[in-house]
Amino acid sequence: MQRDDYKRFAMSLTAMSELYGKSISEGAQLLWWRSLERFDIEQVEKAFEQAVQNPESGQFMPKPADLIRAMQGTQTDRSLIAWGKALDAMQRVGAYTSVCFDDPAIHAAIEDIGGWPKLCRSTHDELPHVQRVFCQTYRAYAARPDFTYPARLVGVHEAENALAGKPTQPPALIGDPSKAKQIAVNGSMLPKTQITNLSDLMPTKRIGREAA
Repeated sequence: MQRDDYKRFAMSLTAMSELYGKSISEGAQLLWWRSLERFDIEQVEKAFEQAVQNPESGQFMPKPADLIRAMQGTQTDRSLIAWGKALDAMQRVGAYTSVCFDDPAIHAAIEDIGGWPKLCRSTHDELPHVQRVFCQTYRAYAARPDFTYPARLVGVHEAENALAGKPTQPPALIGDPSKAKQIAVNGSMLPKTQITNLSDLMPTKRIGREAA
């Protein structure tokens, strides 16, 4: 949601609260907003409607986690869906082409397990283990509100062309093209983990008269 959606969001939340005979403080309203702001306003409004109409749990006022679960599924569900998307791209695109998925947690997880070419070159016998590690890593990132991820997953051709000083082709967009483009813009072109030599942080010694 965008900042301009706050009033519309607050009206929906207040209406739902009144339906259950409850009032909601400004602090609680802000907590609801922060919990759900990564979703589109249309998704949130639909989730409110589905929550109050749920025949099994609709008699109780939902919490933010209930709406998040309904909108995106459990983290396990999401990791398996993400793995399916990655596996499909591995088979249809392959190691030589750079890719950009529509989910930043996929980028972070694949980068952590060795990168796109290594993932694509996993053998049939290795895939069950690779899937398990991918899903565990994906869930860890998906549960965090903020993390660093690569703008794209570099394929063999781009890596070789970069070393040779040759131009590279744009990455293949996997999933929702508009979301994948946004991830390419927001992602980092730097290594995920910053490494600094201790000597670079040590003060330099002055030589000459002052050092004498």
